[in-house]
Amino acid sequence: MTDVLSRYQSGKLWDFHGGIHPPEMKSQSNSTPISTAPLTEKFYVPVKQHSGTAGSLLVKVGDTVLKGQPLTQGDGLRCLPVHAPTSGIVTDIAPYIAAHPSGLSELAVHIQADGKDQWREQRPIDDFLTQTPEQLIQKIYQAGVAGLGGAVFPTAAKVSSARSIPNSAVKLLIINGAECEPYITCDDRLMRDYADEMIEGVRILRYILRPEKVVIAVEDNKPEAISALKFALHGANDIDLRVVPTKYPSGDSNTLVKILTGIEVPSGKRSSSIGVYMQNVGTAFAIKRAIIDDEPLIERVVTLTGDKIPNKGNQWVRFGTPISFVLAQAGYQADERLPVYLGGPMMGLALPDLNAPVTKLANCLLAPDHFEYTPPPAEQSCIRCSACSDVCPYYLMPQQLYWFARSEDHEKSLQYQLMDCIECGLCAYVCPSHIPLIQYFRQEKAAIWEMEEKAQKAEEAKIRFEARQARLEKEEQARKERAQKAAENRRQEVANSKGVDPVAAALERLKAKKAENTTTTEVKTIVDEKRGEVLPDNTDIMALRKARKAQRLARQQEQSELKQTESAVENIQNSSENTAVNNDKKAAVAAALARAKAKKTAQQHPTVEPVTEKTVSMENLETDPKKAAVAAAIARAKAKKSHSTTFNG
Repeated sequence: MTDVLSRYQSGKLWDFHGGIHPPEMKSQSNSTPISTAPLTEKFYVPVKQHSGTAGSLLVKVGDTVLKGQPLTQGDGLRCLPVHAPTSGIVTDIAPYIAAHPSGLSELAVHIQADGKDQWREQRPIDDFLTQTPEQLIQKIYQAGVAGLGGAVFPTAAKVSSARSIPNSAVKLLIINGAECEPYITCDDRLMRDYADEMIEGVRILRYILRPEKVVIAVEDNKPEAISALKFALHGANDIDLRVVPTKYPSGDSNTLVKILTGIEVPSGKRSSSIGVYMQNVGTAFAIKRAIIDDEPLIERVVTLTGDKIPNKGNQWVRFGTPISFVLAQAGYQADERLPVYLGGPMMGLALPDLNAPVTKLANCLLAPDHFEYTPPPAEQSCIRCSACSDVCPYYLMPQQLYWFARSEDHEKSLQYQLMDCIECGLCAYVCPSHIPLIQYFRQEKAAIWEMEEKAQKAEEAKIRFEARQARLEKEEQARKERAQKAAENRRQEVANSKGVDPVAAALERLKAKKAENTTTTEVKTIVDEKRGEVLPDNTDIMALRKARKAQRLARQQEQSELKQTESAVENIQNSSENTAVNNDKKAAVAAALARAKAKKTAQQHPTVEPVTEKTVSMENLETDPKKAAVAAAIARAKAKKSHSTTFNG
């Protein structure tokens, strides 16, 4: 790492492998100062706008929020909070279209602006030197600052990681102002219009990291920005300004390290592994605003360019503003035949829906016209010309990676350093077969990341299972130890009681108490001759139970006979106008009914005289119409029988 400083201080600039000089097209948007975009009425703020995980929500539907108020709460330095871009009311918390080629949705906080644009309470400071580095890192984190050069990695986590590397202090701090992508000029105008504030942010980083050298690197195609930085530095010797040649992709972090030091960052590692730390000029400006002004990151400079946009330039745009609103304010008229890109022509992404919101990643909105854009030609077979390998700044073999990506050979893709690809687009730019190589590489990376995520989850599940098994075994061992200890205590108690078993003694006491209770109660007993035991005499009880059971059965039988007789009588009543033979049957049934009732009465009241047909008819005729009908039928039958006897005689 000492070699890094010596090579940098030599003043030499090194070239890197590959690279091209595409048309810059920067003059379209860098001629006017940065303006402020109008505020929209509705904001859609994604809860995740950085590389990492989303925080937990702090607001709910119906809440009133102020400008700069946190909407989410992070958990760790890699989980950044997001903030309200203006004051208003939370109308919904629901998925909303994302600024991504997939067209998928992501969770967002929907805010209806109240037009006041009222800030939350702010506590600015005049001198950051009154704070400790740890306090400054915490303020950067709470402000939601992320890398605005394209990676959107949480800045606080990156700074903290650089400070925590054991036995490896930062030797060289590089502030990246190269901005090599064609069309994009947001960093160029920021260095021109806000050079003083940007340099103040660089000095805050210098105070936190304590590097031995600090340098701002700018491509030589930005003379106005270079002049503005020199004027802002006022000849200070704590920050160097180094002008580098214009060549795409010199703005890549590892490529810029190679240009300034001639040292290549090892594959699979970051520049911090060789003592070099890098931040974008936009990130340095955001750090100044977060520390000095107590302003969280709620807006950024966005380049509006392309011949379809009449009012080109750079604007401060609040996060959550629909892209369609920003373009409409710049005079853009939609044309379904022509795409709109988020980013530049080399690394930008075509937007499927212009209602997607502006986020921390949105550095440029490019809307080309027919002269700037032609539909991509049909993909043809690879001719193995090696043009893609010749321009790759990382010495990769895109033609081989292309075959591995198509065959989903993840192991080979990793073996050929696919993860070192920065997706600069050079290989696809020079491919004579018009193969969209970057698309294949992105898909392969996504597949590998998904595979690694599944493997990580499986490993975590295995660790949880093993921990559970260990816990169960520990609990089982503890139970065994408790049982063993209880047995030892019992044996000790037996020994202390001179050989008398305490359990047996307790049983003897219980038996004695039971015997004592038995002698005080008069209970009939019998002797079991076989066992020689004295048992209770239950003979009387059993006899009583049998008598009760016999009486219950007799009552049930009588009730059954009575029900059958009553049913027969009811049938006779329904057919009382039948022939004389039927009348005889009815009379017989009535007589049987009378006898059954008489029998029942005699059993219940032995002193009562037997019930006859006459008493039944006299007692029940007036109270029961059915019985009256039966009695009448019996009388008619007797009369008919008497008449027949007289006639025959």
